[in-house]
Amino acid sequence: MYLDLRRALKASGVEDYSMEARLILCAASGKTKEELLRDKKLYAFDDLETKVNDMARRRLNGEPIAYVLGEWEFMGLPFNVDPQVLIPRADTELLAELAIQLLQRKVADGMRVLDLCCGTGCIGISIAKTVQSCRVVLVDNSMPALRIARRNVLRNGVSRNTTCIEADALKNPPVLLGKYDLIVCNPPYVPTAEIDTLDRGVKDHEPRAALDGGADGLQFYRAIIPHWKAILKPTGVLMFECGEGQSAAILDMLTENGFGRVASHPDMAGTPRVVAGALAEA
Repeated sequence: MYLDLRRALKASGVEDYSMEARLILCAASGKTKEELLRDKKLYAFDDLETKVNDMARRRLNGEPIAYVLGEWEFMGLPFNVDPQVLIPRADTELLAELAIQLLQRKVADGMRVLDLCCGTGCIGISIAKTVQSCRVVLVDNSMPALRIARRNVLRNGVSRNTTCIEADALKNPPVLLGKYDLIVCNPPYVPTAEIDTLDRGVKDHEPRAALDGGADGLQFYRAIIPHWKAILKPTGVLMFECGEGQSAAILDMLTENGFGRVASHPDMAGTPRVVAGALAEA
């Protein structure tokens, strides 16, 4: 079964065909990679073969492997995913890492963090798991996404310091949200006209609302920076992920709206991936 699946994935152009064949077999059998290797000489039951064939069919039809498996890893943690939410990307780990570093430098109990446009909740949950003294609020305007986020809160054991709230990032923040030391946000930032040029697995399967950043990709930044800064504490920090070629415009928006210490941070490929600003010395 493994060899057949591996060959089929390779023939369809899947780059990591060996790894994905193992992942599908593990998910279908409910075994870890180690258990799968240990039991490889045992006969496969018909129901396992049926599950594997169904998952293989979905993958060969272009569905992303994360949706086929129903989960994906981010910052070393497992996250439930489905087509209602964007799949967590390795690039986004930079935003989580920088946020964690900032909070660890402050070392103060009761720090409040808001993960805006949270999707799966991967950024905020990673923060809550690592900096357990902080309080994290996950915000999204999609109820299906918030249902996934709540499941991930429970799965990763952070319900003690993490809550979920429905709100629209393009509108003013709800009055009762309170004040925050840090807002992190990975908003939709793909220009509308570019969505149809994306990889088939992205444009055909991932939620368009989580990708579409308006005509120039900057719609959410224009709304969030002037409106959501109202819920930052006097030394609060606003931190975004952004797309290629967008950082300069977002840094200008932060400066124009009273933020200081504005800076961009490159990803592993050298592309400015995270931009941040502070309301005052932080």
